[in-house]
Amino acid sequence: MVTEPARILLGEVEVTRVPEYAGKSTAKPGFLFPGSSPAYWADNAGWLDPDFYDATNGTLRTVLHTWLIRSQGAIILLDTGAGNGKERPYAPAYAHHDTAYLDNLGAAGVSPEDVDIVINTHLHVDHVGWNTRLEGRDWVPTFPNARYLICEPDFLFWDPVRTPRPPGDGNQNVFEDSVRPLQRAGLIDLWAGQHRINSELVLQAEPGHTPGSSVLRLQSSGVGALFVGDILHSPAQISDPDVNSCFCEDPAMARAARRRLLAEAADRSLLVFPGHFGGRSACRVDDDGGGAFIIRDWADLARV
Repeated sequence: MVTEPARILLGEVEVTRVPEYAGKSTAKPGFLFPGSSPAYWADNAGWLDPDFYDATNGTLRTVLHTWLIRSQGAIILLDTGAGNGKERPYAPAYAHHDTAYLDNLGAAGVSPEDVDIVINTHLHVDHVGWNTRLEGRDWVPTFPNARYLICEPDFLFWDPVRTPRPPGDGNQNVFEDSVRPLQRAGLIDLWAGQHRINSELVLQAEPGHTPGSSVLRLQSSGVGALFVGDILHSPAQISDPDVNSCFCEDPAMARAARRRLLAEAADRSLLVFPGHFGGRSACRVDDDGGGAFIIRDWADLARV
């Protein structure tokens, strides 16, 4: 079923949320966020449920989406979800999906051939899936006319030839079916440190969650935003920035990056776009003066 897109204008830049999947998860907060307090989920269930948390079952809500960005004539996709038909032996939640993602993208007025740039904030299983699609028996680029921007440290780290994956790793097969085909097609542009897309958009490396995790900075006509990928998974990490997900490769660097970006967002009144927030998906934050942050308000986006 096609889900209508939700849009917001930030200066001269149009941002559209393109849903892939939204539903209940079997994951408990203590699994994904082992440092989070059980009291947080109980005390905040009134507003966390249903967008972020299923209070009845005590499980998290899973949301996958892409941010479609129109800037200075370019059509840009930020992260591409889990994809359809992927074999994920150690990440079954992302295996063999059959979603209407491309139809949802079409509802936003974009065909795969229209896309100019694809940005992967990092190369985890749920951020690169629609990089490719199955054609016969081959995985081919879904967006054949796009350049795929990948931070080089992540490309090197997740390449199983360079860095063999340990047994039972949830990213099994991901590089092979969602990144390597792009390399063979010559569509990848590797970058490191900082990469300017245009005068409104800049990519900045923020390692910690993964070695090459990155943030997209937007500044247009006095309006600013940060697209932070999985540096933020949940509102629990706003109220306690020291809480990491269990998938953060370097816990200390991940905490430092999260604190630094939240402090900047609060100081400059930047809209923060995390990778997996349900509801209206993006928010502004304030410093609470005690080493944590609070949500000031939500973006004017319709619910998924």
